Formats: sequence, C-alpha cells, structure tokens
Amino acid sequence: MKAKGFTLVELIMTVAIIGLLSSVVLPLAELSVQRNKEQDLRLALREIREALDTYKKAVDEGRIKVSAGMSGYPESLQTLVDGVSDIKNPTSNSMIYFLRRIPRDPMSTEQFKTNEETWGKRSFESSAEDPQEGKDVYDVYSLSPDTGLNGVAYNKW
Repeated sequence: MKAKGFTLVELIMTVAIIGLLSSVVLPLAELSVQRNKEQDLRLALREIREALDTYKKAVDEGRIKVSAGMSGYPESLQTLVDGVSDIKNPTSNSMIYFLRRIPRDPMSTEQFKTNEETWGKRSFESSAEDPQEGKDVYDVYSLSPDTGLNGVAYNKW
C-alpha cells in the first residue's frame, strides 16, 4: 500500500519557491507605494501653488485689499480656505475662496501636526535656495528630508 501525502523534498521546494516569489513581489509593492505618495505630493503642491497664484491674481485685479508694502500673497495657507472679501463686489458682501481644505503633505510622518504645519512655507522676501517663513506665503515645499525616485529631494520639488 502506497502512502499518500507530500515528501519532505516536495515541501522544501514549495517553501523555497514561495520565498523566492515573495522576495520579488515585496520590493515592487514598496516601490508602488512610494510612487503613489509621490503622485499625491505632486498633486498637493500643484493645488496649493495654483491657489497661491489665483490669490495673487485677485490682488493684482484689485479684488482683495492689501496694505502698502505687502507682496500681495496671503499671510497664511489658512487664508486660502477661510476666504477674503471681494472688494469689487461690496454690495453682496461676497467672499472669494481659493481652497476647500489645505492638503496634507503625504511625505509627512508627523501625525499630530495640522495640515498647514506639515508644509514648509517660503515668503516672498526669501531666496529659493534658502526658503524662510515670513510675513506671507509665496510658495510651499515638503519638509521631508527624503529623496524621490527621480533623485531629487522632496523639499526641492
């Protein structure tokens, strides 16, 4: 009578094949996760930067009141969400909104920071090589020290 079941050699070969396949799939899965986070970062940066540009355009069109000596950019990212009064349409007391919400930096690992705090903010007066916060928000960048798949640091995107 023949015994039914697998031999020890068959079991070892099966485990070895599964181990080999998982060692190939795991790095591909990690790469896919990183690509998705980088895509989210690109979209978030584009969304905030378009809102900043739209705000500046509204200032240049005379729809937003600014003090003398100011750059024409918002004082904070929250201003883009809270909105500002449209001075060209004073009778209806209308507001201009630029963002529904501030997107979170997908590269940020700080869970207890607000969405606005996850971004580095560059003022109009600071240089691009050494961005510093100031009286306004001219640009945003990621605070992550990591480097993207393209070899460029996330904070330089």
